[in-house]
Amino acid sequence: MGNLTDRQLLKELKLRLEEKKKVEVEFTELSKDFQGVTKKLKESEALKSHFISNITNEIVNPFTSILGLSKAILSVEKNDWKKVVSMVALIHSEAFNLDYQLRNIFVAAKVEAGEIAPNITKVNIRSLVQTVIDSFSIISRKMGVEFDIQFNIDHGFGKNFYFKTDSEKLKLILSNLINNALKYSYKDSKVIVKVWLDDDELCASVQDFGTGISEKNQKIIFERFKRLDSGINSINRGHGLGLSITKSLLDVLGGNIEIDSQKGEGSTFTVSMPEAQNIVDGFSGDGNDIFFDDEDEIF
Repeated sequence: MGNLTDRQLLKELKLRLEEKKKVEVEFTELSKDFQGVTKKLKESEALKSHFISNITNEIVNPFTSILGLSKAILSVEKNDWKKVVSMVALIHSEAFNLDYQLRNIFVAAKVEAGEIAPNITKVNIRSLVQTVIDSFSIISRKMGVEFDIQFNIDHGFGKNFYFKTDSEKLKLILSNLINNALKYSYKDSKVIVKVWLDDDELCASVQDFGTGISEKNQKIIFERFKRLDSGINSINRGHGLGLSITKSLLDVLGGNIEIDSQKGEGSTFTVSMPEAQNIVDGFSGDGNDIFFDDEDEIF
């Protein structure tokens, strides 16, 4: 340093000042990034706390209803079976809702833990779709919403079409889309469910004619724990889990989901997925029934 000329010294100082400014700029950017991450973490914690509060109610309330209705049935006189039938229908509705919510929660836990993987079988798609729709029949009748099923796959074994995929994941994907469609449908309307093949990919769409989704909310609709518009007129009164789970399951199956919606005119969700390449031996009927060889013993 002692042998540097004044010009060289000034040049060296200038370089060091520029490096200092560069470090300061990088530090400022890192500080902003850190503040952004901190803010997102706080928002995430708030969302999770809200989710836990909501989902606790959605689990406790059905249990309370089932216990209360079951107790009421025990006290019904033998000659008043109409009351029993009505209460049994309510128990079924509450139990179905509870089972549906728990399935989403368990899948969400597996996704968070990175423990979710496909379980491939040859799935009877027509039967699976019909089973899912039938499971929502009580809810749809109560709302006066009709299902219009358009199964546009002609080839297969008779009326059946088999596709290699994960039946339970596909059932939950369709259940979430149909539940979503019913939740935001207007009374006395309809939900159209279409199934078809496109370049060997299985495609399905669920269309409702309800409240629709704003362009702003379409950008966040698949985020975990994210409710949409807040307030009494919120179009998403749920806990913001179903569609994010649907997206996660499609990611596992190598599939995709698209949305086409306008406020006040309804929404159409379209999913597509490739057939699994795994070689499988089992057949799945509607996602629950596995066909065994005659010599297999079933308990």
